[in-house]
Amino acid sequence: MTYVPEFLPFAFDRERLVLFVAFPGMCLLDLTGAQTVFWAASKYMQQRGLPGYSRHTVGLDGGLVPSVEGVALATSPLPEFKDVAVDTVVVPGSPDIEQVMANSGRLVEWLRRVSGRARRIASVCSGAFLLAQAGLLDGKRAATHWAMCDLLKGHFPSIEIERDAIFVQEDSVWTSAGVSAGIDLALALVEADCGREIAMKVARELVVFLKRPGGQSQFSELLQSQLQDSAAFDGLHLWIADNIGNENLMVDLLAERVGMSPRNFARVYKQKTGRTPAKAVEIFRLEAARRLLEDSERNANQIARQCGFGDEEKMRVTFQRHLAVSPTDYRKRFSR
Repeated sequence: MTYVPEFLPFAFDRERLVLFVAFPGMCLLDLTGAQTVFWAASKYMQQRGLPGYSRHTVGLDGGLVPSVEGVALATSPLPEFKDVAVDTVVVPGSPDIEQVMANSGRLVEWLRRVSGRARRIASVCSGAFLLAQAGLLDGKRAATHWAMCDLLKGHFPSIEIERDAIFVQEDSVWTSAGVSAGIDLALALVEADCGREIAMKVARELVVFLKRPGGQSQFSELLQSQLQDSAAFDGLHLWIADNIGNENLMVDLLAERVGMSPRNFARVYKQKTGRTPAKAVEIFRLEAARRLLEDSERNANQIARQCGFGDEEKMRVTFQRHLAVSPTDYRKRFSR
């Protein structure tokens, strides 16, 4: 049975109004991923003769609102919903969130007002910055894209950032991690409203996990390492990848490959890439093992030896340290 809060302005025997807030420069998937979840949930609810969700994309003044990807969404003006009971508000993020914040006065004021009458309000990715601007995250726990955690904390020090969370609920305010995590968030909202069976049906239709294993930091280490790579060592990196099964990829050998002394190489490499040579080799081994777990039928011990870990236990420790998941669980999640 679904629990209906006493402050809900209408019973669940009627459609629940969900407003998806669009603004110039928003990330399209932040919004449309959640929209698809609520659309699919409505379909399954209606098949059972039950009310679903009334879904509207809204903008400050209505009309076409461009996303950062260049796709414009048709929106209804916010004033149309001034006297309407609102169940859920979903706010997307933007890769240029600081620029959005600088021009968000009217939107932030609307978020502040609507939060007082909506049953709940949710943000996807950097949409948390807009909720924070509206004062809705003061002293609360929150999630955002892993690459924006420090920025959010810098702007709003009172927020307790949950860096590894896919989504966080604090009372009636929900926040999620980056981009596709909006789907996870929407599934959680649907499960809270409609029950696990409906949420599972939606997850199966969208071919996603109802609750994905691990957290967002699972993969941020690998992404960050790619961002930090320097072209100065591209040739060395290709050589490492071709010789990843060699268990003796030590500083002396790597320095010899680039014609530098070990001491100077270690210093310059750390300066150029942001990590030590040993850490880089570990990341390359991890990348190689990850691909084999995804694409091959080799067992974990074979993969560990092929990638230069030496044995399965060393590979397991590396996976846990960087991805917070075991090789076995990683394969269950990503194997083709």
